[in-house]
Amino acid sequence: MVFLKNQIPSRSKRPSNSFVSPLSHPSKILKPTATATATATANVPNNTLDIQNDSATPQPQPVSQALNPSYPIDKMASILADAGCTLNITSGPPCMPADLHKLRHHLQNRFSSDSSLRSQFLAGFSSYIDKQNDLRRVLLPSHCDNSGNRRRSESLVRVLLLVPSIQLSIQNMLLEKLPEYFDNDNCGPSSSSTLRLDEDIARLILNQFRWLDFLVDSEAFTENVFQVLTICPPHLKREIIGSLPEVIGDTNNQTVVDSLERVLQDDSTATVAVIDCFSSLNLDDLLQDKVISIALSCIRTIEAEKLPYLLRFLLLSATPTNARRIISQFREQYKMVGVFDTRSAQHNKLKGKSVVNNVEASVLDALGSSLRFKSILCQEILKELQCIDKPRDHKVIDIWLLMLIYKNCESMQKSVEKLLKKKIIEGSIQDILFEQCIFGHKELVKDHFCSFLLLSEYLLACKEQKASKFGIQMYTYLFEGFPDTYSRQEVLGALVTHVGSGIPFEISSALEAMVLLASRYSQELIPICSYITGILDYMEGFSTENLHKVYDVFCYLSRSVWSDTESFGSSIANELFMIVRKQVSNPEFKHKKMGLIGTLKILSHLGNTNNTSNSPSSQKLNYEEALELLRTSLDSCQQLPVSLILFYDELSAILDSKTLHPAIMERVGQLVGEFESMFLSDLENGTLSASDLYCGLEGELWMNLDGDISPICMNILPLASSSSRSTSLQTLPANFRLLSVMERLGNQGSLGGIDALLGCPIHLPSSKLFLASWQSLNGKQKHVVCLSLYYAINWIRELLNAFGRQLAGSFDCVSQATKEDTVAKILKRLRNLVFLESLLNNFLKECPLVLPELYLHAELSSASFPGQPTRIGGNMEQNRMKQGSSQSRKRKDKKSSKALKTSDTQGNSTTQLTIFETWKKAGAIQSKDVNENSTGMPSKNSPTEAVVCSTSNSNESVDTDIEISEAVKLLEAQRYKFRPLSVSCFSILSYSEDLHSCCADRTCELPVYLYLLRDLHSKLEDFSPKPTSSRSLSTPPGVNGITTVEFVNKIHTLFPTLRRHLDSAISLLEHGSETCQAHWKDQSSMAGNPEIPKMVVSVPCVSSLVVKETLYCFSKMLTCPDFILIKQSVLLDLLKSFQPKKVPDTVGTKSLSSTGGIDCLYGGVYAFLEGVLDAALCFSFMLASEVVLAMESVVISLQKILDKPLEGTGKHTLTTIQELLATLRSKLSSSAQKLLSHNWHNDIENGWKGKGEMVQKIVHIYLENCESTSQSLEELACSILPTVSSSSRTTVEEYSHGFTTLCSSTFAVWYRELHEQNLTILRMLVKEAGQINKSKVSSQPEEVQLLMEKLHRSVNVVVSLINLCRIHGKVTVRTMAVKYGGKFVDSFLKVFEFLEKHFQGHKPLIIQLFKDFQKGTRTIQTLCSEAKGSKQTSITSKIPATKRSLERFLFRVKALLHSSSNGCTFWMGNLKHKNLIGEVVSSQAYIDDPDENNAQDFFEDQIVTNVEEEDDDGGGGGLGFDG
Repeated sequence: MVFLKNQIPSRSKRPSNSFVSPLSHPSKILKPTATATATATANVPNNTLDIQNDSATPQPQPVSQALNPSYPIDKMASILADAGCTLNITSGPPCMPADLHKLRHHLQNRFSSDSSLRSQFLAGFSSYIDKQNDLRRVLLPSHCDNSGNRRRSESLVRVLLLVPSIQLSIQNMLLEKLPEYFDNDNCGPSSSSTLRLDEDIARLILNQFRWLDFLVDSEAFTENVFQVLTICPPHLKREIIGSLPEVIGDTNNQTVVDSLERVLQDDSTATVAVIDCFSSLNLDDLLQDKVISIALSCIRTIEAEKLPYLLRFLLLSATPTNARRIISQFREQYKMVGVFDTRSAQHNKLKGKSVVNNVEASVLDALGSSLRFKSILCQEILKELQCIDKPRDHKVIDIWLLMLIYKNCESMQKSVEKLLKKKIIEGSIQDILFEQCIFGHKELVKDHFCSFLLLSEYLLACKEQKASKFGIQMYTYLFEGFPDTYSRQEVLGALVTHVGSGIPFEISSALEAMVLLASRYSQELIPICSYITGILDYMEGFSTENLHKVYDVFCYLSRSVWSDTESFGSSIANELFMIVRKQVSNPEFKHKKMGLIGTLKILSHLGNTNNTSNSPSSQKLNYEEALELLRTSLDSCQQLPVSLILFYDELSAILDSKTLHPAIMERVGQLVGEFESMFLSDLENGTLSASDLYCGLEGELWMNLDGDISPICMNILPLASSSSRSTSLQTLPANFRLLSVMERLGNQGSLGGIDALLGCPIHLPSSKLFLASWQSLNGKQKHVVCLSLYYAINWIRELLNAFGRQLAGSFDCVSQATKEDTVAKILKRLRNLVFLESLLNNFLKECPLVLPELYLHAELSSASFPGQPTRIGGNMEQNRMKQGSSQSRKRKDKKSSKALKTSDTQGNSTTQLTIFETWKKAGAIQSKDVNENSTGMPSKNSPTEAVVCSTSNSNESVDTDIEISEAVKLLEAQRYKFRPLSVSCFSILSYSEDLHSCCADRTCELPVYLYLLRDLHSKLEDFSPKPTSSRSLSTPPGVNGITTVEFVNKIHTLFPTLRRHLDSAISLLEHGSETCQAHWKDQSSMAGNPEIPKMVVSVPCVSSLVVKETLYCFSKMLTCPDFILIKQSVLLDLLKSFQPKKVPDTVGTKSLSSTGGIDCLYGGVYAFLEGVLDAALCFSFMLASEVVLAMESVVISLQKILDKPLEGTGKHTLTTIQELLATLRSKLSSSAQKLLSHNWHNDIENGWKGKGEMVQKIVHIYLENCESTSQSLEELACSILPTVSSSSRTTVEEYSHGFTTLCSSTFAVWYRELHEQNLTILRMLVKEAGQINKSKVSSQPEEVQLLMEKLHRSVNVVVSLINLCRIHGKVTVRTMAVKYGGKFVDSFLKVFEFLEKHFQGHKPLIIQLFKDFQKGTRTIQTLCSEAKGSKQTSITSKIPATKRSLERFLFRVKALLHSSSNGCTFWMGNLKHKNLIGEVVSSQAYIDDPDENNAQDFFEDQIVTNVEEEDDDGGGGGLGFDG
């Protein structure tokens, strides 16, 4: 389209060539007079529109012509006739010549030459079109006369519109005529015209303006069009708006956009037409951005059914610059209005009818099609959602956006999965959104069912518990929301696939989802239960917890079948009974265990009195079948004690949670009624009636708390010494647990019927055997003694569980006197327990014994269990020598041990670990490798400052003193076989003994409390997530069925008690114990413990251990995310319990009261720990180290609060926390430095042996929290470490560097930590360099210079550390130099792009960097060569990786110097092989050049980087540079 007035190029839809006028030199149109204008316009209707008319006015005409009304029309017709166009035809359009271009040329020539003729023609044409029929004739396509042939051509009006001199006048005439035909079609305001196009004058007029070749005055025409548009009816308005790009063109886009914006403000019904017009305009970036803003503002006001059109326009108009804004505005303004009512949807009577508006389906379709073709939208959506971190800011549309991306953009499915998983773990996306999405838009979800199912599969398979729980919930929603058979089969099929994956946590989550479905929809599952029965094929590899879930599923289905009168699907119940009976009768324990769990699960479901779904007749049949199955199971367990233990424990757990049928309870009562005859003996006046010998051992009553009135005793020694009855003792604790549960159920929670068991004595070997006769006992007798002590220990532990639960609960069922008596006896039993474990641990040093398993841990129990304990024959030292005879044998043992461990976990193992392997695994004894490494880097379980008991000297083990507070390492190795203490036992910490001695001595209580603290330590360790391991599936021993939240609720009342015991221990450390040393013996004697002189209590030892355990428990609770995030009140209670009694000025807070902020509480805790550190520094390095680790936990916890603020935390509080965190980090570094610099050389027991790991932790804390880690590293590596002597004898003068913990014994751990910290800093610098390279903004020279200096400092550190190998010749140090040197080079290679980019600007600094670096690479070369020669395998194993890194470094330097050398030269060559002293190795000396001895000084500015060739004997490649 051409605009003659402004010569503006046409739109892209037309040829871009400018219009060429028919006349080469068109004459200027003369300005007409006013008289002619009046005459010419006399017959023009007076319209209400003020249309601008720039046409010339006609000249005055003669009077005769003016009086003839038909004269103008005749004149117009004659002009057209002269041009070859016949107008006066009775009907139909005018007949025009074939050559329309000639016609337009003729008219233009005449009108240009005679302005009066032009005026007459316009007046005539105006008169002619007054009649509707005539106007219609000139608007319709005309017939062309081409040698007698007639064909359709353009209309006369369109031909006239292409005549430049009259175009604007014709346009105005037509626009003035347009309002006359608005009402020709009687259509509604929002309807479209029903007339044909050839009958609709208004639409015919509009069509004449489309795609004109040119516009004479586009601005005037555009203004006139929009004036008409304001009065048009809706249907015509929409058509005109949609035609604007074809009518007006591209020259007036600004006017069009502004005018259409005003139209939208006045009439929202024209939105679709306006949007369609916008999409057809060829807009520049500025106008396009304005159009996007206009469209976005219409989202709220547009009619719902028209929203998809608007959305499609917005998304297709998206560019990288505006896509984010479009997505953000759409999310903010659009609201899905689908019906959401889970229950009403579930019971909807109008089944099969869609409850979802088609509009939302169209919106999702528009979104999906746009996302499919524009990947930039997917990326921006994910970025937008990633920035939302609050749950309330997420909407249902966010779920749909993720689902649409997941379905339509396959390449971004992983990104969607990761984002959704991250949001779920953080808690930003909650399951309520998916519930609203699925139940509020079922028909829409049905089209995306596969995508929802795939995401559910991904989430359920995640190892993070929150994600897997979310996946379980999604499976439940999908099953509930889609009742059709196909969908439910798909859900079940996916769950069965998870079960067969072989991944433990995935199996557990899938089974949990199945249990949830079976408990809610058992009737719906019965017709498709064939999909579930497949999980029975995988049961052999299931853990105990998963076996429970499997049988829960089938029991729910079976119970539903039994309650159904039609007995549809009864084969499920029959199959369940058949499988369980087969498993119970199987002699292998792994199958019998499955059968026992199935039996008891059936018993709990069928015999549950709360189950009201069954009819009375079916209930009777159910519990009768359950009783029969119970009898069968009991009969099958008699020959295998471990099966009976499992049976009793499982039955006890069921009775604790459910009420079973009276007939079943009666049968269980008969079972526990045999307890007295099996395990108890009668006493006469508190003494045994006869003193028999058992295996030649004399018996004695121990620990009699009831004195002479005790009527019974626990008959352990006679049973342990009997070969036929000894196995019954294995079931003693489990049997008693069942007995206590039955007593509690039958006596309203009281254990009054069996309280005699709490104080009754225990029949054990005489204490005389432990004094002088121990060495005279034979092996069998020693085993009987050890087993008797072991069974007594577990009997007492189960007593504490039973009666401790009564302590933890309410005492409504017991009197105050009974309560006090129970507390006193429990405390004495706990003292008995400490005594027995110390004694047994001491005897096991000489008499190694595999203890029988009394508790089936889910993960550690063996599949087949021997009936009798096994004795390990032979000398322990010889066995250890055999195990370490060769390196290949060690590798083989490691592989077999690893395989054994795996098989044990799966429950398929048929053998047990040897006692030595068990002890080594637990750290109770040290292998040869550990002993070699004890100089600086001990193993994880290395002993602390407490005396480590050697297992190699049997004569010495009994003669030495037995420290009560010492860790029982040999028992800890087999602790998983012991009966676990329940959580309720921790309530004992809150009680104190009523001491009746001469004075109150807290030392007497601390060993007892230490025992409980160690158990709490163990349980906290089990509950705390391991950062490097998968989600733990096994429940910690003693906390079966207790979630983390419940565990926190049970122990949070202990916080003040922990603080009280901590204060007592610290007070003893500071002031010592001035009380009577016989108090422990007095209390032990009152508890019934026999008098053994070797049992002693060390006040400093027990006090320090209580402090350590308390601080460890405090740290675990403070840093465990579950403890912090689940309950904020628990965190506050913990912090309040460890506040200082006096607030120091350094804390910076005026008050640390209970109303203080959380920042004040953290500051107070840290101040309290600083006081503890001051006391610990005067006592022990290991104790002080534990305090520093506790300080670090405070900083870590505060950082977590800052990263993820607690609910209700304001911005001001966060700012205060940030400032406090910086202060505490500085203090933590100072505390660590104080610890490292303290004068320890006179206070260290056994030197630094076994303390290397702790030293490294403290060094790590010091470096990580200091003000400048890089500067501290440089000072340590370049100035302090070189002064450390390699001699094992370190004098006081050699501690001049200030760190007393840095000596030859601990040099290796310092060396390792400095390397690791330096690598961490280098990786941070690499990231910083990458950000500078990727930044679009040019970097500042100062920024680049600073980064170069940091890189140089890091290089200096690693070079200094590597060169320390010239002084310290230990293999471990050299191994670390080669290993970490290669890693450093690997990381340094990533910064070469940055160096190349800035080489010209910082050339001297970079060259010096390489020069310094080559000093370290030379040393690495020498270390590798010497290691090969001396066959040091620990070093040679690191050489290949290091060598590859050095080779890449060599050629990257070469490439850098080659590409960036401006007049500089460099060279490569071989270097001499020298040893660490610098002497040339004679066998590899070069003789080609006599002057080559001074090769390294050849140039002053030379840089050489050498690398060892693999096939070289010691030579290397080198790169030289001459500046």
